[in-house]
Amino acid sequence: MRQRIDLEALCAERGLRITDQRKVIARVLSDSDDHPDVEKVHERAVAIDSRISIATVYRTVRLFEEAGILDRHDFGDGRARYEASPEAHHDHLIDVETGKVVEFVDPELEALQKVIAEKLGYRLVDHRMELYGVALNREK
Repeated sequence: MRQRIDLEALCAERGLRITDQRKVIARVLSDSDDHPDVEKVHERAVAIDSRISIATVYRTVRLFEEAGILDRHDFGDGRARYEASPEAHHDHLIDVETGKVVEFVDPELEALQKVIAEKLGYRLVDHRMELYGVALNREK
């Protein structure tokens, strides 16, 4: 289970104006265990406050992303998907059949990436890894 990040508190820390609708959107994103797209965020936000428009969600997501508190991902399904910017690095494994996203951390893999960068004459400063696969135990 992912560590919950309080986007509303991060907004306050960064000096962002937080309207009631932004509070709802921040809460929806903070409470998400998946990586929802804007439509899914809107669906969840409207269940809390029916006055929230899709345009408000798009603007708020863009604002949160520009403030560095929300990360946008493209997992190859044609939709921008979002998660609260994590405090600790993790990578993603995407099930190409179901779209499920699994977060993982592997210290050996992290070390190997640094070694590879050094062999190529670089110091690794950041990376993003996305693996794509199909479940081995899924019946056809």
